[in-house]
Amino acid sequence: MNEVLRMQGRDWVLGDIERMRQQIAENPAWSRRRLSEALAEEWDWRNGNGRLKDMAARTLLVKLEARGLVQLPPRRQNPSNRMTARRIADFDGELTPVKGTLDSAGLLTVREISAEPAMREHCAAAMERFHYLGCRGAVGENLQYAVTNKAGRLLACLLFGAAAWKCRSRDEFIGWSAPQKQERLGQIANNSRFLILPMVEIPHLASWILGQVLKRLRRDWEAKYGHSVALVETFVDRERFRGTCYRASNWIHTGTTTGRSRQDRCHTLQVPLKDVYVYPLSRRFRQELAG
Repeated sequence: MNEVLRMQGRDWVLGDIERMRQQIAENPAWSRRRLSEALAEEWDWRNGNGRLKDMAARTLLVKLEARGLVQLPPRRQNPSNRMTARRIADFDGELTPVKGTLDSAGLLTVREISAEPAMREHCAAAMERFHYLGCRGAVGENLQYAVTNKAGRLLACLLFGAAAWKCRSRDEFIGWSAPQKQERLGQIANNSRFLILPMVEIPHLASWILGQVLKRLRRDWEAKYGHSVALVETFVDRERFRGTCYRASNWIHTGTTTGRSRQDRCHTLQVPLKDVYVYPLSRRFRQELAG
C-alpha cells in the first residue's frame, strides 16, 4: 500500500496501517473495543468536545479488515441491530384535541432533550404510534426537540441526525467536490422526523416550530458535539405531503430524489420520490462546506 487512504475523515498511510498491525499482534487478548480505544488514545483522535472517537476507530478497523489490510481478533459477541431490538413503550400521552390559534395556545416551549431520557422515550413512543415512518432512532450525531405547552403536554417532536451521503440536487446546490463532501458532510444535519401529534390542530404551528428550532440548531449542535452545522436538509415524500411548512419557513427546494434507496445496491428497488429541501444556517455556508 503506497497510496494514501482517505477513511473516517482522515488520511492513512502505510506506517499507520503497520502500527495497527503491531498493536493487534502485541495484544492478542484485546477485544476490538479495547483495540479501538487504545488506537484512538494513541492518535489523540477526539471530537470537538474532547471525547475519544473510539467508535470511529473501530469502524476504520472494520473497513481495513474488509480490504485485507489488517486481521482483527474474532468478535466476542454477534452485533445486534440496536434500533430493531429496542422496545419502545406505548404512547401514554393525552389524546384529547388541542385546537385554536398560536396566540390562544399560550406559552409553548421548544427544548432540546438529549439529556432528558424520559422525554426522549415519550417522543419515541409518539413517533412510533403516529409518524408514518415509525421510530428507528438516530445513528451518529443527533439532536432531538420536544414542543410542549404550559401544562407540559407534548405537542410535537423533531429529530435531526446525519446527512444523506448521496443527494445530487443538494450537492449541486452547495457546489462542493467529492473530497470536500467526504470531509465536511458532518456539517450538514438531516431533519429525519417532524411530528405534530394528530390531535393538535393549530394553524401555522409547524412553520413556527421550524423557525424556533432553526434559530438554535447551530448553537445546540456545537454545544453537544464541539462543531457547528452549516446547512440542514430534509426529504419530503411527495405522495404524502406538499412541504408547505418548509416552504413557509423559507427552506429552499433543490430538486427531487431519483426514487432509489441507499439499500438499492442492484438498482432494482423503487421507493417514493421525495422533494429535497435545504436551509442554510450561515450566510457563509458555501465557504464552510466547499472552502
